[in-house]
Amino acid sequence: MSYLPSSPDEGPTHRSEPVPPPDDPLSGPLTRPAAAAPADPEPAPEPVASDPRPEAPQPATPQPEAPRPEPERAGGASWADEPAPEPSVPRFMSATDFLERRSAHTGYGPPSWGWRGRLHRWSGGTITPQMGSAERQHARDRAAIQRDFDGPRTVAFLNPKGGAAKTTSVLVAGYTFGTVRGGGIVAWDNNETRGTLGIRGQRAGHGNTTRELLEDLERFNDVYQARIGDLGAFVRSQGDAHFDVLASDERPHVTGVIHASDFTAVHQLLERFYRLILVDTGNNMRAENWLAAAEIADLLVVTTTVREDTGYSGLWMLDALQDAGYQDLKHRTITILSEPAPEVDEQLAQDLVDVYEQRTKAVFRVPYDPALVSGSVVPYERLSDATRMAWLRACATMASQL
Repeated sequence: MSYLPSSPDEGPTHRSEPVPPPDDPLSGPLTRPAAAAPADPEPAPEPVASDPRPEAPQPATPQPEAPRPEPERAGGASWADEPAPEPSVPRFMSATDFLERRSAHTGYGPPSWGWRGRLHRWSGGTITPQMGSAERQHARDRAAIQRDFDGPRTVAFLNPKGGAAKTTSVLVAGYTFGTVRGGGIVAWDNNETRGTLGIRGQRAGHGNTTRELLEDLERFNDVYQARIGDLGAFVRSQGDAHFDVLASDERPHVTGVIHASDFTAVHQLLERFYRLILVDTGNNMRAENWLAAAEIADLLVVTTTVREDTGYSGLWMLDALQDAGYQDLKHRTITILSEPAPEVDEQLAQDLVDVYEQRTKAVFRVPYDPALVSGSVVPYERLSDATRMAWLRACATMASQL
C-alpha cells in the first residue's frame, strides 16, 4: 500500500514516499520536513539500510562538553562528597532588630553648653545647632559608664604608700559611678586593720563595719531569704551620691586582721547585691586580704600624686606584682595621677605620665580641688567642674575595661 502526501508541505512531490504511522519509531527529522522541527532539534537516528535515499543535511547539534575532573581535597576526598549547601532562608527584621537599629541611629540631643546651648534656649528651640566636641565627649563618657555589665565587677585601688589618694579616689569614683549609673555601687574599705573610708564618707545611724558583718555573716547564707535591705545595718548610704560605703574595723581595742578567706566571704556576699564593687586597699602588700583583692579584681587602679615618693611606690608595686606572676598587668591597670597642690612640678608630672603610660593602659590627671584636701567628709556637691570632668573621663575608661 502506498500513501500519497495530502499537501505539498508534507514532503517532496517528485516521488511517492511511504508515510509512517504516527507511532513509528523512525519518525523524526528523517521523514519530517525541516520546517516542522522543534526549536531544539533532536539528533537524527542512524539511516535504515533498506532506504537507499541519501540522508538530508541536518543542522549541527552542539555536543556536550566532557565533564572536567573535579579537584581533589587534601586526603584524596572529592569536593563532590560535600553536601550541597542548603539554600539560605531570608530572615525578616524582628521587633528587637527594629529597636536596635533605631537606637543605633539615635543622635545627640540639643546642645546645652556654651553659645550653642544659649542660642538653642533663646530661640525657644527653633534653632538647634550641633553639640560641640566637648559636649559630645561628655555624652559618650556618660554612655560608657551606663553600659550594662554581664555580671558584678570589682575594681581595686592600689598603692602601698599612705597619702597616695586611694581613699579619696574610691569615694569620688563611687560618687561618679553612683550618680551616672543610678546606684548599685558599693565602696569597701579592705584595710587589714583600720582605714579611713568610713571617716571620709557620710555618717550613718550605726557604727557597724566589715568586722560586724563577718560576725553576722550566717544570716545571709540563705540566698532566698537574705535581702539587700538587711545589708543596711552594715553599710552607710551616701545619699544623693547613690552608693554605699562598707567601712573597715573602727574599734580600737580589737586585735586581729582580715584574712583571705574573710575577704572572699564578704566579696561573694557583696557580689549578690551590687553591680560594681570599689575596693580601697591598705598599705601592706603582704597582707592576705590585700593580695586577695589584687587577685580577684577585674581592674586595678594605681593611685598616685605628683610626688616622687608616691610615684615610685606605685611603680615598685607594679614590679612586685609582675615578679609575683600577675599576668597582663598593662592591659588590666590604669593610673590616676592627682595633683596635691595648686602648683605642681610639671616636669615631674610629665615624667610620671610617661613612665606610667608604659606600665598601664591609660593615665588620667586629676586637678587639684580644695574640697578634697581637708581630710573630712567629702563634700560631693562642692567638687569643681574640672574635677567632675576628669573623673567622668577616668570612670568611662574604667567601665569600658569591665
